[in-house]
Amino acid sequence: MQFVSNNILPISIALFSGAMLFWSMFGNRIRGIKEVDCTAALQLINHKNALVLDVRDEGEYKAGHILNSTPIQLGKLKERMGELEKYKEQPIVVMCRSGNRSVSACMMLGKSGFSQVYNLTGGIIAWQKANLPLKK
Repeated sequence: MQFVSNNILPISIALFSGAMLFWSMFGNRIRGIKEVDCTAALQLINHKNALVLDVRDEGEYKAGHILNSTPIQLGKLKERMGELEKYKEQPIVVMCRSGNRSVSACMMLGKSGFSQVYNLTGGIIAWQKANLPLKK
């Protein structure tokens, strides 16, 4: 007990760091967000006719995007949700630059009743690292 009281700050930091690491690894699963890597995303796109939803800003999209992706900025997704209604029962791969903004989009789509929403892990950065094509 003496050890704990003498080292409360380092112990607290270690526990907090562990919790943050746990959340970064399992947080999306806990929130019900399905994640796919580039290979799985390609399979969804090529074999299941998945829609690729790009939630990056206009400038980011113009710099390079996945072929035939649909650009809807994250900030405008709620007001443009009606445009996606026809894809409600179809797979949707949501992507952004690194995979963080797309998590928010996945949550919004899930709450709106979209049943097959997937977050592209690592976003366009992972896509580029995998040497997959971009359209400019």
